[in-house]
Amino acid sequence: MSSSRSVPVTPTDVDRLFPSRLRSLDDNDPVGPLWRAAQIFRLASFCYALGFQIAINNDLVRPGLTWVLFALMAIANVWWSIGYVAGFGRNWWFVGSEIAVSVVMILSTSYVADAAWVAGNQPWPTTLWMTNCVLSAALLGGSLYGMAAGAAIGASTFVVKNYIVWNFGRNATFLLLIMTGMALGLAATRARVTHARLSAAIRSAAEASERERLAREVHDGVLQVLALVARRGSEIGGETAELARLAAEQEQRLRRLIAAQPATPADDPPAGEQDLAAALRALGSDAVSVSTPPDAVALPAEAAAEILAAVGNILHNAELHAGPDAHSYVLLEDLDDEVIVSVRDTGIGIAPGRLEQARAEGRMGIDRSIIGRIDDLGGHARLHTAPGAGTEWELTIPRDPVAHRGTTEETTR
Repeated sequence: MSSSRSVPVTPTDVDRLFPSRLRSLDDNDPVGPLWRAAQIFRLASFCYALGFQIAINNDLVRPGLTWVLFALMAIANVWWSIGYVAGFGRNWWFVGSEIAVSVVMILSTSYVADAAWVAGNQPWPTTLWMTNCVLSAALLGGSLYGMAAGAAIGASTFVVKNYIVWNFGRNATFLLLIMTGMALGLAATRARVTHARLSAAIRSAAEASERERLAREVHDGVLQVLALVARRGSEIGGETAELARLAAEQEQRLRRLIAAQPATPADDPPAGEQDLAAALRALGSDAVSVSTPPDAVALPAEAAAEILAAVGNILHNAELHAGPDAHSYVLLEDLDDEVIVSVRDTGIGIAPGRLEQARAEGRMGIDRSIIGRIDDLGGHARLHTAPGAGTEWELTIPRDPVAHRGTTEETTR
């Protein structure tokens, strides 16, 4: 029931400036529209740089070389723009080359112009045109990378001028470069996070729809047949009674499978942890009812394994000693700083002094398999029981185990 459905992308007026074939190449990239918008800024900044170059070229000491460098930079910008729009250039080799070339072009100002011209003007490629590499770094890596690229371009201008401008009221270029990288990086990161969540929601909706469809098919077919077999087998009796019992068990298991909620990516616990709620729900059967919070209850994997082993031992004891008609109930409570697992059965209970007698006879199953495990986790186990009133275990386990031994209490009701 998996779905490969992706988030639909609606083109904006800015997107329509690009051919639909180019848009389709990267519609699965949530930052695709921002990449395209950045190339429009690249074109506008190129026009500004071209006008500046025409205006100041005769004032430079090497005007011919400056035009050659400008032409090379223009060709490189066309290549970068194609790579970013088509998608094949959205990697660190591509962005790194743009940053490196931009820094070199800024530094070349000291070679093509004299000191007097440098002191009174911005670098010959113009800082505005070189800001494109800041946008590329921010879109690819987020705020930190965008700010780093902005700092590199700003520092290059300081090197050319041979001094650092601390008065941002007079020259805010350095600050604006860093803020631009940070702002666009935040927008790109948020777009990716939102896209991931929306994609997960769409997949979950598709899976839920398919699950409902299958549930209707199963309910109208398989479940009714199993229910009919169970009912008729019980009425006929004899050898068919066992067949009726098996059909009833399979019917209940299938109903629980249909009713179970599918897991979503957001429910997955972090690495090294296990969802105790999901693991306990897997213990449910005709004789065991499990109730847990709807959200994941993540615990360290080793702690969750010990808790599951203790609960499994309790349920096994109930199956052996509580009586054939006994039913067990498992309840999980998440109290933030600790979790509580209650396991209750409707069996015959434990006679007073029976546990002490078992210990005296050397049978330490409860002490080791239940109490010992919870004790090692820094928690404590309480047992409530009485003849004819069933048994109830209450296991309390802190999320941060403390260095003290837990306790067990045996009480009557």
